[in-house]
Amino acid sequence: MDTNIDTGTQDLLADLQDGVLTLTLNRPEARNAMSGDMTAALSTQLAEAELNTDVRCVVLTGAGKGFCAGGDVKGMAASGDGTVGNNTIDAAIHRQRVNQRATAGRLYNMPKPTIAALPGAAAGAGLSLALACDMRVMASNAIMTTAFARVGFSGDYGGTFFMSQLIGTAKARQLYFLSERLSAEQALDLGLTNWVCEADELATKTREIADQLAAGPAVAFRYMKENFARAMSSGDVNDCLDLEATHHVHCGQTEDHRNATKAFVEKREPVFNGR
Repeated sequence: MDTNIDTGTQDLLADLQDGVLTLTLNRPEARNAMSGDMTAALSTQLAEAELNTDVRCVVLTGAGKGFCAGGDVKGMAASGDGTVGNNTIDAAIHRQRVNQRATAGRLYNMPKPTIAALPGAAAGAGLSLALACDMRVMASNAIMTTAFARVGFSGDYGGTFFMSQLIGTAKARQLYFLSERLSAEQALDLGLTNWVCEADELATKTREIADQLAAGPAVAFRYMKENFARAMSSGDVNDCLDLEATHHVHCGQTEDHRNATKAFVEKREPVFNGR
């Protein structure tokens, strides 16, 4: 069943089909640069997706030829201030923290698989959003760039954390300090993306992966994500071993596990119901 969701703004489109929620950043005339309406709608949709049992996988993508250019630099130049606006500095910092946790933070922590599909450039905070997802698919003509140094910013939306975890701090610092542009093949070699395909195959490839995830063991995926997150934040091997033991035994009590082991013995593909 195909369901278009009213997000309250044209800056973000949402569609739920067969367990896959596709969120499309929709400002193609501005390379999908983030607006206040887009950020607010994305926060709402991700919060609802986390609790909606009909959502088994989330895909984040961009309309047109770009993924997301990050902040609206033209708008910042016009206002003369890229962060504070009409707020005090303290209020601006708090708002930024709330927005970041509700978007990049939720993509990273959400107990469901998340995929970023990049039809074109992911820059600045747009790159951060892509890196917050569990996996990435890039069109062969897409690029990644931190871009922050080029406009005098230090970086936001968790990019320094996500990139450091993916490729190590030395390379991450290079890409932040120098704002280098990475081709899709370079991103693949570094481990910043999982797949590269031709532009006209991006939607099909992404859907193929998303459908596989949506049909997978939702309870096990939830615990896998927590295991990975705890491994990164804790770094203590015993904590990770203990958490894995708890989650592994719990998964053994699920209906999905019982059905899957029966399917294995009967030499057929398992069907997972998320229970």
